[in-house]
Parts: sequence; structure tokens; C-alpha cells
Amino acid sequence: MNPPELRVALFSGNYNYVRDGANQALNKLVDYLERQGVAVRVYSPTSERPAFEPSGTLISVPSFRIPGRSEYRFAMPLNPDTRRDLEAFAPNLVHLSAPDALGNSVKKWAKEAGVPVVASVHTRFETYFAFYGLGWVRRWAERHLRRFYGDLAEIYATSEGFADVLRSQGMSDRIRVWSRGIDRTRFFPGRRDLAWRKTMGIGRSEIAIAFVGRLVLEKGLDVVAATMAELTRRDIPHRLLVVGDGPARAKFAAQVPEAVFTGFLGGDALPRAYASADMMINPSTTETFGNVTLEAMASGLPVVAARATGNDCLVDDGVTGALVPPGNAKAFADAIATLIADPVARAAAGQAGVERASTYDWDAINGALLGHYRAVVANFAS
Repeated sequence: MNPPELRVALFSGNYNYVRDGANQALNKLVDYLERQGVAVRVYSPTSERPAFEPSGTLISVPSFRIPGRSEYRFAMPLNPDTRRDLEAFAPNLVHLSAPDALGNSVKKWAKEAGVPVVASVHTRFETYFAFYGLGWVRRWAERHLRRFYGDLAEIYATSEGFADVLRSQGMSDRIRVWSRGIDRTRFFPGRRDLAWRKTMGIGRSEIAIAFVGRLVLEKGLDVVAATMAELTRRDIPHRLLVVGDGPARAKFAAQVPEAVFTGFLGGDALPRAYASADMMINPSTTETFGNVTLEAMASGLPVVAARATGNDCLVDDGVTGALVPPGNAKAFADAIATLIADPVARAAAGQAGVERASTYDWDAINGALLGHYRAVVANFAS
């Protein structure tokens, strides 16, 4: 008996209007699914100036800007037009990627239509509130997430470590791993460009410490600033290279006045920036998978990261870099200083990172998820 033809409706809170690791993974997935002959239709808020062209067929859903973070949009519940489009498409699997109002309304529609629902968990939303003085909201957020994910056919975590976190929070007992891949034709050590470093004001012998990501509080910008201050206090020569942009840029720039800011980089400029640095710092504790960590490793950089979900699944402490206690600027400075003082160990850690990153193949990873999809649909139909 042949497996049923897959028709997947994917709902995203941000498919392409702001670039981030989660929506790039979703676009990779849609591209892969369509290459395998799977019918896919994507529903998401859109903007007049998206960050990149989307993979697949994208249907715009009603949304409004999020107060205080106007670059992002909040998807409204399923409306009649979107419902008609969804019913005409007739999916036999729904994939949700955000625990928002749209997702909740789609869950209700799918239950009435007899369609199984799965979800991927990309972000530790419940951890964000503390960075904005709203730590008391976390318990409410976790209760909401348990209600959202608890009755789904399956949910997909980005690593075994994150899956364990979700289980400990009581989110679900039906958790699979959908990891992340790396495009090794883009990210590799040969992208290193000393001439570019010079144009950025970074000397040939200077140690450039890269920080890559959106400049928002939850990425650990305060820890980066405190770590650089500690290195300066110890008279350890270094140069911070900041790749990215965001609403916290002005405040962060004032904290690290000697840093080089590139702004947002895409295309070949991003892998060139990675490879042209000498190591990377990633203090974030809110990630489910460190996409920037994997890109840095593929580019030949040792990574000094917080020992937290999203980093500890990638960084092998003492081999590809170092894992340090979250929020501990002195520990970050210790690990960075050790790598600065030992160029042989730094080069070895960078090479080990390249080898580790080579095991993260997008097609293999997405192929495993396709297998989970088929099993869910088959089990639901039986």
C-alpha cells in the first residue's frame, strides 16, 4: 500500500519579513518538501519589504505590528478568507511554528476537519520576559505553551537537550528532534579576507571576537559588553566585531565604544565576516539551536558560549571552544583570554569545529522530518 500523498499547510508567525534562524529553517524545509513532490502551502504575516524571497507558495494572513517590537507582526486568528483558502488546499497535515492566536484557531479548525497537527518549537518564548522586566509573566507563558503543545500529534525540538527541557516543562511526551543544517558552500574558512578586515579597521595581528545576531536584549548583549570591559581591564588586546542590527544597537554601541559594527550582512558578506574573525562569543540563553554558533564553527572559529540549550548541543567544551556559566562575564573573559594566549589551541579548536559542522546536512535533517510527517499521517488514518 502506497503512503498517502502529503499536503502540508504550514503556519508561521514570521516566514520571511524579518530574517532569523527559525524562518530560514522553515524555508529550507519547504524547498526540500517541494523537491520531494510534497504539496505545501505557507500562511504567514507579510510585509511590503520582506527580508528575502520565500520558498514555496506564501499566503498573507491578517496581522498587526507588535508594540515595542514593531519589526515583528502578530498573526490574527483564522479569518473567512484564509479559511476558504485552507479548505480549498485540503491539507492532510498542519504544521504550526508559533504558539500564537492564529495557531490556536488553526488547531480548532484542524480538529473539526479531522486533520492531524504537529508543531516545531523554535524559540524559548517564556525566557524573553525577564529581559524586559516582566519575569512574573513566565509562569503564565509556560501554562499557555503547555495548553498549546500538549494535545498535538507531535512536536519537534531542535536538539535532544531542548527536547529534555520541553519534557521537563510538561509540554508533551510526543517529541521528536528536527535539527538544523549548514550550507558548507557558503560557510567555510576559505572565506577569510584580510583586506576586508583592514577596511573595517581591524589590524592583521588583532584578535577579532565576533558577535553575530540581532541586537536585542535577549541575545545577551549586556554579557558581551561586560566581557569586553573585563578583557580591557586585564589589558588583553582584542577587537569586538558586531555583525547584525536591531533596536538595541544604540545602547549596545555606547557600551562597547571600540567595537566595529557592520550592520546586517547577507549573501557572501556574512560568511566573509565570520571567517575573517578569530573566534566568536555567544552568551545567549534563549536559543533552542545556535544557528550562528554552527555557522561560526563551519567558518573555522572557536566558539565561547553560555552553557545553555542551543549551545551545549554544538560546542564541545575544550575541543571546539568553551562552554561557560550563563551570565558570567569573568568566566567568558577567562575562556577568551586562554584562546587568545594560545594560537595553536585556537587553530585546533577552529578545525575541530569545521569537522563537527560538516555532520549537519540539511537534506538529511529535513528528510528525517518528512519521515515523521508520513508516520503521523499514516497513524492518523489507520
